[in-house]
Amino acid sequence: MQPIQLAIVVGSVREGRVGPTVAAWVASIAAARKTVEVVEVDLADFELPNTLIPSDDTDRFTTIVGACDAFVFVTPEYNHGVPGSLKTALDTVKYEWRAKPVGFVSYGGLGGGVRATEQLRQITAELHMVSVRDAVSLHRVRKRIDPEGGIDDAAALDALGRLLDQIEWWADAVAGAGERGDYPG
Repeated sequence: MQPIQLAIVVGSVREGRVGPTVAAWVASIAAARKTVEVVEVDLADFELPNTLIPSDDTDRFTTIVGACDAFVFVTPEYNHGVPGSLKTALDTVKYEWRAKPVGFVSYGGLGGGVRATEQLRQITAELHMVSVRDAVSLHRVRKRIDPEGGIDDAAALDALGRLLDQIEWWADAVAGAGERGDYPG
């Protein structure tokens, strides 16, 4: 069986963001699994217009999404919600998201990004994605990062393991269903 192509998507594009550090932590844990091949996707590497007008970058982004089997969105919470950059990325692609599993790793201050995760569950459901139950929420994230870029939070590490287990299960289930026929959505 081939490893699943798991995209770790950095959802923030702000200067000074901590998202790439959190995403690198997620990627290091996921890459240790023989059943997963990590695809790193940083939204800062794309010009995705909020007008949703097609461009070379929207085509490149759509191709990457289409080639992946599953996703982990690494997201902060901005003003009790999803960063605009991540919402635009989700809106930019249509069919390539469908029937694919997605997990969420949120981060922030005292709230740990949980409201962004809850909004993402609604958005991804509308895109016909399958969100896994377990999520990671990193509260006071800047205090949790060690000098090597690891996360000093045993509960988060445990939650990430469960999230990845669920992502893999769903990716396998979707692959099996896809062999029997196209997704009806």
